[in-house]
Amino acid sequence: MYDAGSASEIVTSMPAMQRVRGAARIGFSHVSGKTRLQDLYQSGSAKVRLPKTYGEPATAVLINTAGGLTGGDRLDYEVTIGAEAHAIVTTQAAERAYRSLGTCAEVSNRLAVDTGAILEWLPQETILFDNSGVSRKIAANLSGNARLLALESVVLGRAAMGERLNKVFFKDCWRIRRDGQLVFADDVRLSGNPEDFFKGSATGDGGQAMATLLDCCPDAEDRLAKARAFLEPLPHPAAQCAASAWNGHLVIRFLAADSRILRLSLMAFLEHYRSARLPRVWHC
Repeated sequence: MYDAGSASEIVTSMPAMQRVRGAARIGFSHVSGKTRLQDLYQSGSAKVRLPKTYGEPATAVLINTAGGLTGGDRLDYEVTIGAEAHAIVTTQAAERAYRSLGTCAEVSNRLAVDTGAILEWLPQETILFDNSGVSRKIAANLSGNARLLALESVVLGRAAMGERLNKVFFKDCWRIRRDGQLVFADDVRLSGNPEDFFKGSATGDGGQAMATLLDCCPDAEDRLAKARAFLEPLPHPAAQCAASAWNGHLVIRFLAADSRILRLSLMAFLEHYRSARLPRVWHC
């Protein structure tokens, strides 16, 4: 758990304004030796696209047609993977959180993975702009020996555009359960000026882009040596990373000076660790 900033959060006493509401639900099942679409629902600004894949897992691409998030917006995503199925869920592009007039944007991700199934939750990064506010939740329910490979990355402004953040609010809450029992919990809260709470050597050392990768599977500890071996030759030494594994979880933290370094490092690691190319949208 990491908490940076003062106790005060974004004030919510603002007049009601028109805001984005989006919800999407997608389910896959394993039928006749293949993973097939079982359920699909979409409303508001949340859309789902299903690109054709050849020799790769079924892939769903989430799209926020609003073009970004601001205070008061809400997106709800729900993914269900049936027994023995294997699917990847990603996003069309980086999500953007713009200046808020007082309230937070809320993003809820609910994931369910049945016995013998694999879900690769691989969205592209979330970019926080100055005075933005985002509260995000990931709740996953795993059954039996189900595997969840989940990535979330956050960028504090675009360095290439000369952007500097004076104030930001970001809250991230992960809750992973296996057979109904809580097995992994992680919370991050950033509030205030990133240059203040990331200036310490133990709190980011000036980094502006970060990511968390969780591999939740019964043999997670056996994958640790492999993960560390792939982390050593990352293409950008400026990317810092650390990996640990315990009780069926492997967690890797990434930290970089900017989004370009983080993205290239993530792509290099994920394609080696997964022994497969990332979805095509990652290469656009």
